[in-house]
Order: sequence, then structure tokens, then C-alpha cells
Amino acid sequence: MGLSFIALAAAGALALSGCTSGGGSDNGGDAAASDAIITTNGSEPQNPLIATNTNEVGGGKILDQIFAGLVYYDADGAAHNDIATSIETDDAINYTIKIRDDATFTDGTPVKAENFVKAWNYGADSENAQLNSYFFEDVEGFSYEDSVKELPGLKVVDDTTFTVKLNKAASDFPQRLGYSAFYPLPDAAFEDMDAQGENPIVNGPYKLAGEGAWQHDEQIELVVNEDYNGPRKPVNGGLTIKFYATQDASYSDLMGGNLDVVDQIPETQLANFQDDLGDRAVNQPAAIFQSFTIPERLEHFSGEEGKLRRQAISMAINREQITDKIFDGTRTPASDFTSPVIDGWSDSLKGAEVLAFNPDEAKKLWAEADKLSPWSGTLEIAYNSDGGHQAWVDAVSNSVSSTLGITAAGKAYPKFDVLREEVTNRTIKTAFRTGWQADYPGLFNFLGPLYATNASSNDGDYSNPEFDKLLQEGSVETDPAKANEKFQQAQEVLLADLPAFPLWYANVNGGYGENVDNVEFGWNSVPLYHEITKK
Repeated sequence: MGLSFIALAAAGALALSGCTSGGGSDNGGDAAASDAIITTNGSEPQNPLIATNTNEVGGGKILDQIFAGLVYYDADGAAHNDIATSIETDDAINYTIKIRDDATFTDGTPVKAENFVKAWNYGADSENAQLNSYFFEDVEGFSYEDSVKELPGLKVVDDTTFTVKLNKAASDFPQRLGYSAFYPLPDAAFEDMDAQGENPIVNGPYKLAGEGAWQHDEQIELVVNEDYNGPRKPVNGGLTIKFYATQDASYSDLMGGNLDVVDQIPETQLANFQDDLGDRAVNQPAAIFQSFTIPERLEHFSGEEGKLRRQAISMAINREQITDKIFDGTRTPASDFTSPVIDGWSDSLKGAEVLAFNPDEAKKLWAEADKLSPWSGTLEIAYNSDGGHQAWVDAVSNSVSSTLGITAAGKAYPKFDVLREEVTNRTIKTAFRTGWQADYPGLFNFLGPLYATNASSNDGDYSNPEFDKLLQEGSVETDPAKANEKFQQAQEVLLADLPAFPLWYANVNGGYGENVDNVEFGWNSVPLYHEITKK
């Protein structure tokens, strides 16, 4: 799946044209029921369902079903219009966005240009402390320090037109607009944002089934939004996302006929799930990257000592062995910080040797660090036990322990949102598992949000002016090949600093039951739920 940036000629204009994405094959059998509810696995969102404050997979999976943005991504990652009718620019700085006039929210109010502008202003305002505020950094007037209620770079022209002025050229800006941070909000949301977060008024293919549809820590029930008239019109009656404590439990429900679709296979079943499910098993590349992060604020991990220890730890991890033994070949050892399914990926970056298992060099570097400040304590890697991470965390810890002669171990948290709360609040005192499921199909998305100074998902608070400079140079480059070259150079800075430890690229491993058809998994590992039919 080769995915590319949207290229702009210097004096050209860009317009995304709407079309529906293709569906999977129908396996025949009994007639599909248009009112059938599709059931799938998920996790309790970290926060209320406000798009600008959701940067994790559990909440993102829900938001993408209940909201429609300017564009959406098809199975291969290509962007197509949804609410937008055109997105045009001559210079990659000034954009004119036109939307259709027949879209509505579930409270009956129309989706207007101002609903996008007001939502973006809310997300960008530092006073609101939204996790996704970083995505508005390129809009003229954005500030991390000062509260800006209305960004001067956003202007409503009329009900169906608004303009965006960026503070620097960004040739991939239209490509970003399918990400949830850019979804609109109804007028009622600004009167009671707490109510919007708990029982949102929406404009997408699905809506909440009613009062109490979100049963916290259990499931959320979605039904078809009959007022949605965009290209992702569901062919089923709704979607129930069940929140499982373990992946083993969701797999058991799938095999027992109590769950229709899963997008995660537990490590205990990776060796046999394709035999169990036959042609209903899914094992395909996806834009998913696994890592763990050690913040510089932790003792021993800043300055020259920290750089030596980071390189030593990375070289002490036998990625080949772990992906073979733990994941049965469904993962590929990482050679960079992005994903092989994204255009511009490279496996020959300068400094990538730090990701190769090299026990002798690891011991040497660790000893050099000890000369600066002797090591003490245990290297702990925090993880959420409801996500199926224990086996690989234990394997990584064992590899580091046996190579460096120190004590390394996993630290389990019961649920994803509990772990994320400590990571977000910067109260966690250990290393912690991190990873990335792409928001949109571009190299920048794997780099900017995670490692740029002050970025929304920069959980380790990494900051390097050289990296920021290369990232900016790439983002303003209108030639996709030249942009990717800058992003590759930026990654070489990351390989020297190792703010996070790249581990492997993941395939999406999933499957579906005998009663559903037309199941297709997208470029980002999420099934296209609106296309699924059920007997």
C-alpha cells in the first residue's frame, strides 16, 4: 500500500473529489439484515468524546464512527471528500474550503462552516488544554502560551465556505483533515461541553443509541444515523463496541459466536488463529508502530549519560528473536520510527544500526555510562494488561537484563486509561510502552505529533531544535520526494537521541465470525464497519 502526500504545483489548485470506498467480497449465504447490529472489540476511552481531546485508539475508534469530517480515508489511505466539496490553494498557505449544504447534526441543526471554525478554535485555545491542540499549530495566530479565542487564520466566509491561513506552507494540510481533531462541533456543544462529551450530538454514519448507550468500562451502543447522507452510509443497523479486559476474552467471544469482528489477536493465539479462522482471518500490513519511551526527566536518562544508556538499551533488545518467538512472524523489527506502508519509508537511515541487536556494543556503552554516574535501581517498563502487552514487555525486559546485567521488568497497569492518565499528567516514574496508529497516511504524522517540541503526543517531552527545523522544512516542501527526504533526515536525529525505542512494525491481526460478510480492514488497521453486512 504505497501512500503519498498530496503534491501541489506552485501556482496550481488542489481539489479533493468525493467518492465511496470499495467494499470487500460477499461470501454469499443467507440474506443480509439491514437492521443487524455488528459487534466488535474496543477499550474504554481515556476522556469524554470530544475530538480535540482524544488522542488514543479507544476513543478514536468511536469518534470516527459518529462524526463526519471534511474528508475521510478509504481502505488504502486515499483521502476523499465527505462534508467538503472542495479544498483549494495556490500556495499551500491559503486554503479555501467549501462544504455541502445538506449535512446536519443529530439535533437537527445544519453543519455550517462556522461549526468547523468554532470547533478548531476551541481545540487550539490553550485555555481549554486539549490534547490535540498541536494539530492547529500551523494555523496563523496559534499560541501554546496565550489563550486565543479566535485564530486570525480562520475566517468564515458564508454558511458553506471558510478560509484557512497557515503560518507556513504545509502541502499535506488537506491530507490531515480526515483526522478526528478536525471534526466539527454543533452549536449546543459550546453551551455544555461536558454533556457533549458524554452523549455527543454528531453528524457521522452512526450515533449513540440513546440515553445510557455508553456503559462505561463495558460497551458503547451505536445505531445508524439516518440523517447522514455522506459516502460512508452504513449497510447494517448499528455497531456495539465492547470493552474487553483482555484480548483473550474477545477472541473467545469471537470463536464462540458472541462477537462479529476483532482487530486484535492475543499473543497466545497468534500461532493458530489463521488455522482457527481460515479465510476469515486477517493478517495484513498496517500503519502501526510499537515502541517504549523513557522520559529525560528520569534519573540516568538525560545528557551524555542518558544518550549512552539509551543506545545501550536499544542494542540490548533482540527484536528478531522477540518478533519470531512472541509474535510468530506477525511483526517486523523496526528500522525507523514510521511504517513500511507509508510512502517515503526507508530501511537504510544513517544511525539505524542502533536498532540492531549488538550485545557487545551494548555492554560497552553501558559501562561508559556507568563511569559518568553508576547505575542503580530497576528499569521498569509500564504497560496496560488489558492490551495484550505482557509477553513482549517481559521478553524485552529479559533481553535487556541478560545483556546488560541489570534488573529490568514490566510494570502492569490494569487498564489503558489508567496508564494513560499517569503518562498524560507526567506522574509516571518509569519507562512506559508507547506506539502509534497513524491518524493520516504520511511520514509527518509519525514524527510531528510524537517528537516535535510541545507536540500533543510527545509523552517523553523530547525537544531538539535540529529535529524541529528538519520537520518544518519537510512540511513546507511541495515536492513529496523532497519532503520525505527531510523527514528521513529528521529521523536520523531521532536515531541519535532515541527519545523512544522503536521495536517493530505490526500487521493488523484480526478476524470475523461466520455471520458477517464484506469485512475489510483499512490502512490504519481499523475495519470499515459501515460496509459490514450480517446475516
